[in-house]
Amino acid sequence: MPTTVTLATKADIDDLAQLLHSLFSQDIEFTPDIEKQKAGLQQIIENPTIGEILVLKTDDRTLGMVSLLYSISTALGGKVAIREDMVIAEGFRRSGYGKQLLQEAIAFAKLRNCLRITLLTDFDNETAIRFYQQTGFNLSKMTPLRLVF
Repeated sequence: MPTTVTLATKADIDDLAQLLHSLFSQDIEFTPDIEKQKAGLQQIIENPTIGEILVLKTDDRTLGMVSLLYSISTALGGKVAIREDMVIAEGFRRSGYGKQLLQEAIAFAKLRNCLRITLLTDFDNETAIRFYQQTGFNLSKMTPLRLVF
C-alpha cells in the first residue's frame, strides 16, 4: 500500500487524537482524554517552533503519527528533539510502517538541524525498546523523573 509522510495540519487533528487515544489506552502512565489530546495537537500544529507532527497516510486513511518537540541543549550547544508520541493504527502494526515513520522522523530532525532525538517509552515495553534500538537509539544512563501539576 503506497504511503506518504507529511506535516500535520489542523485537518488531521481528529484522526491524530484517535491515534493518541489508542496509544494512551495501553500506556502505564497516561489516560486518554480526546479533548486534551486535541488541544495539545493544535498547539503543536499552530507553533512549529515548539514542535512538528509527521503523519503517515495512504490515499484514504491516516496510518500513524510521530511528534517531535524542540528544545536547546546546553550540553550539545544547539537544537534537539524529543520524540514525544509515536503510534501506528491498530491493524497496521508490525507491517514496517513504524520503521518507515521513525526513519522519516530521524531524517526530518536532521533537516531541522537537531543534534539529538530523545524519547521515552514504558520501561517494561521490551518490544518498543528493541524496536528503537534496532533503529539506532541507545538506552540512556539517565532516569526520567516527573513533577506533574
